[in-house]
Amino acid sequence: MKLIAAPAGFTWATCLFGLYLCIAMAWPTAYAGTAASAESKPEVLAQIPTARAGGKGLLRFWGFEVYNASLWVAPSFKPAELGEHPIALELEYLRKFGSEEIARVSLEEMRRSGGFSEAQGQHWQSTLAKMLPPVKPGDRLLGVYRPGVGAAFVFNGKPIGEIADAQFGKLFFEIWLGPKTSQPKLRDLLLAGVK
Repeated sequence: MKLIAAPAGFTWATCLFGLYLCIAMAWPTAYAGTAASAESKPEVLAQIPTARAGGKGLLRFWGFEVYNASLWVAPSFKPAELGEHPIALELEYLRKFGSEEIARVSLEEMRRSGGFSEAQGQHWQSTLAKMLPPVKPGDRLLGVYRPGVGAAFVFNGKPIGEIADAQFGKLFFEIWLGPKTSQPKLRDLLLAGVK
């Protein structure tokens, strides 16, 4: 067996630091915080008059900051009873995304939580893509879950539409809050203020 010599200047410390940077950049991370009070968010109170602030977190993927997420819940909300109480979740975008991309990724994430037909998924994706505008840094998209009804959406403080489908509403909010979310750290941060 022939050994290969390390390049000049090689140290295990730089190798380990490089490995650490690769892992840190690839690992989705989030930071803790508390959502702004409902009193400072009239669009939340307009949808859920008794809302209280939950948690807040930053989604970072491959080292890139994607959005800040903030949760508001009804006073009776319990994480174990997700789907039974109204909630509001706001995403403040830190990057630019097209409406088609947001809709496509939303449906991919919704599939983690529950099954639905291909036709249903195509209908939801098409409806989302038509309703949601493209986003740029600083834009705020608020989703409001209405149990048994569906989901309403507010963009930069202005209502833009709703999807009146109870199954869609529940699966959509499970993207962030469901037990099968792809971002469990962010889920924990969002729910930390309401446990």
